Amino acid sequence: MEMSDTREIKADPATVFAALISPEVLKECVPGAQEVTGTPEEGFEAVVVQKVGPVKATFKGQVTVSDIVPNEALTLSGEGKGGAAGFAKGGAKVTLEAIPEGTRLSYDVEAKVGGKLAQLGSRIIDGFAKKMADQFFTRFQEVLEGPEDGGEAPEAEKKGWLKRMTGG
Repeated sequence: MEMSDTREIKADPATVFAALISPEVLKECVPGAQEVTGTPEEGFEAVVVQKVGPVKATFKGQVTVSDIVPNEALTLSGEGKGGAAGFAKGGAKVTLEAIPEGTRLSYDVEAKVGGKLAQLGSRIIDGFAKKMADQFFTRFQEVLEGPEDGGEAPEAEKKGWLKRMTGG
């Protein structure tokens, strides 16, 4: 299963890049993430609970960051084991381009599943994978830009990691 998309984010490439390699941001943005720990250099450990069709599973896995070009590009690769449900693995090649409004983020995602999950059929799996990617990048954009109603999040409501990243 492969898909590609782009998002225009109202933040500079350095801020977007820093957010992509932050465990706090990843935990905030990955749908179903219970825990994300680690560093870009060592890799991240993640625990994600998801329901795919009739199968609900807790996936434990690793995410590695590679092909890093600071503020321009990186590849996120992950593999999670969901016990009896099977496994999921995939990656996202992400590129960042400065535009007048901020940053154009482009991504190419590839995902594979095995075990019971693979028996659900490609239509269910492809729909689920697309929904997960859409939710991640929509949430990622909201975290960096604030709520879509155009109002800025009050300073007191900004999370600590976001304050550190944006200097706000």
